[in-house]
Amino acid sequence: MTDEKLKEECGVFGIYDMDGGDVAHSIYYGLSSLQHRGQESCGIAVSDTNGPKRNLGMHKGLGLVNEVFKEENLEKLHGDIGIGHVRYATSGATNLENAQPLVLNYVKGTLGLAHNGNLVNAAELRHELEYTGAIFRSTIDSEVIAYCIARERIHSGSVEEAVLKTARRIRGAYGLVIMSPRKLIGVRDPFGLKPLCLGKRDNAWVLASESCALSAIGAEFIRDIRPGEILTITKEGLSSNMDLAQEKKAHCIFEYIYFARLDSTLDGINVYEARIRAGEALADSYPVKADLVTGVPDSGLAAAKGYSERSGIPFALAFHKNSYMGRTFIKPTQKEREESVRLKLNVLEPVVRGKRIVLVDDSIVRGTTMANLIRMLKQAGALEVHVRISSPPFLYPCYFGTDVPSNKQLIASDHTPDEIRRLIGADSLGYMKLQDLPRMTGDLPLCTACFDSQYPMEVPKGDIRNILES
Repeated sequence: MTDEKLKEECGVFGIYDMDGGDVAHSIYYGLSSLQHRGQESCGIAVSDTNGPKRNLGMHKGLGLVNEVFKEENLEKLHGDIGIGHVRYATSGATNLENAQPLVLNYVKGTLGLAHNGNLVNAAELRHELEYTGAIFRSTIDSEVIAYCIARERIHSGSVEEAVLKTARRIRGAYGLVIMSPRKLIGVRDPFGLKPLCLGKRDNAWVLASESCALSAIGAEFIRDIRPGEILTITKEGLSSNMDLAQEKKAHCIFEYIYFARLDSTLDGINVYEARIRAGEALADSYPVKADLVTGVPDSGLAAAKGYSERSGIPFALAFHKNSYMGRTFIKPTQKEREESVRLKLNVLEPVVRGKRIVLVDDSIVRGTTMANLIRMLKQAGALEVHVRISSPPFLYPCYFGTDVPSNKQLIASDHTPDEIRRLIGADSLGYMKLQDLPRMTGDLPLCTACFDSQYPMEVPKGDIRNILES
């Protein structure tokens, strides 16, 4: 993962052990497997369904899961129901107040919430709540959801009813796991923009952003939460409410291009196979005479393999990745971020020397990292570097939880592909064609707004990252 890569907002995880066992360690392992979805902060909240209703325990902090949680932290978290969260900020600053899960103590007891996604009407809901006395501790839209549920719960017969009333008010992308003293609830937005799935391990039910988190704790994948579904898990079993369901769906294409882990399956589509097909499409659209195909670790490797298989050009690893490097996107200056790319990726000179190379990656955002990689390859003796990108050019911002920069920072917004080719120093450049995206995901309805501005719903004007703080 390089410094200019897009960032996902977060990953969520929830578990309810019907046998009464402590779940904190399972949440820890689940969050560790979702670490790719957010590296800025993480947290776990648990509750004992057999104890008093306000006995919720929580620990969260800034950093990676294995940095924030030590054995002594986990040993203090006792409870058979719990939720967890990993976060990368797309709205709201990076500070402890914005770390999740969010926990509210209110007249009906406690409410814990973890949210993946972004709301497009968060600002108006927040202002409405503030004018009726709500005091917000964070700048994230997730707190707006939590407050709405708590307020609706006061006038509702159950927390599920309060969740449904809230879901009818919020607009945007969301995968939610919600914990009340005796219930675990999963909610997915009606478009299915954000993923959420259900699993089972022995007598425990599990909710997670990706199926890889189920595998990490030995749980069996049961099914995806359906778009618009509210799934409630209690001692009595599972109940599903589909009142939010609608005909129109729009699954985020970037889950398949980049965000999701290779070993995950989302909405029936295996991520690894989708990326192989993306590489095959690139080989059909942009053939070239070359000696080897390689990918940018780790995001471009599967598509590179697909390109190789389709073209018949051998696949090889051209970079060594230093897995112990820190997160380059938190470096304070652009110059330091660019220098850190050399520390994170090093060229295997014997592989590339004297070779014509096809270099595959999932995206070009600002172009600085790709230019550095091409320069490194040519300094190591590569004769030609032909770049192939397994997504169309980024032209428009995302309002649903993907940190696509403003148009001014998107290299494709004011440069043609040939201009980009010259700027990054490539011998040729080919982007995935918009019409080829269904080759990755079949007939799954997609949101491709960051490529074509066809947003599935009305979106605010301006940069989503500034809206909540305005």
